[in-house]
Amino acid sequence: MLKVSFDNEIKIRGYHADFYGHVNNARYLEFFEEARWTGLESKVDLIAWSKKGLGFLVVNININYRKAVPVGETLLISTELVEVGNRSAVLRQEAVFKESRKVAADCLVTFVIIDKTGRAVEITGDIKKDLEKLEVSAQPA
Repeated sequence: MLKVSFDNEIKIRGYHADFYGHVNNARYLEFFEEARWTGLESKVDLIAWSKKGLGFLVVNININYRKAVPVGETLLISTELVEVGNRSAVLRQEAVFKESRKVAADCLVTFVIIDKTGRAVEITGDIKKDLEKLEVSAQPA
């Protein structure tokens, strides 16, 4: 199992909030996506992938909402690559309160690597080597 932890800090502002004054459920998709891109850009040459016609495509995401997050809080988003198969891989992401480290939300994200035709390719060779660059032993800040 490959493991990597990317950390992304997000200050909750008024435009993140819903009618009830806490983070709207749809915003977590944006928070988690931002954390994925930040982490991937720091380890994988995405421009080179694009020139080869390769890209990351999320095919499934399941979010568990654990605690309401009000405006003014700061969340830390961690991302861990937990599984790499022949044609797909799975990330586990977690949004925790910066101060208490209590979990606000967590999710599992299944993604594939696609080619120019939009078809999933096997995760082998250079693709697998690039994903292996994600292996680090990091903990949330």
